[in-house]
Amino acid sequence: MRHLISLLLVCISISTFAQSKDGDVSKNLNLGEIKVTQILKTSKQWDGSPLPPYPSKNPEITILGYEIPPGTRLPMHKHPVINAGVVLQGKLTVITRDGKQLNLNSGDSIVELVDKWHYGVNQDTVPVKLIMFYVGEVGVPLVIKEND
Repeated sequence: MRHLISLLLVCISISTFAQSKDGDVSKNLNLGEIKVTQILKTSKQWDGSPLPPYPSKNPEITILGYEIPPGTRLPMHKHPVINAGVVLQGKLTVITRDGKQLNLNSGDSIVELVDKWHYGVNQDTVPVKLIMFYVGEVGVPLVIKEND
């Protein structure tokens, strides 16, 4: 897991240097032996609504790896911070309180909803493995469960 996180951080760092003048990262840019592939670039959450502004002071980045067993339904929750991730294995369905649904498969990326109630469910027969990147603020929780 540490090696995967290190690799992801190296890729993010390299992509910073691989930007063109207008700030766009070229897809499949080849820098000698290093290949940079843009996985995601957006200013919107998965439901199409715009992302909120980044915190103005005390920013904090957290990277978490999750493993969700088959048949598991996460509790209804919301995130007060911007977060995005990549499904490494399995299939995950994310459902909002009002019924909007996003189906994710291995290799898919997601920009999670901010301050909107939702939950995830693994209806597959293998564990879902995903890495999530949270851009928050020191002292602000990453997730709030509905019953907390």
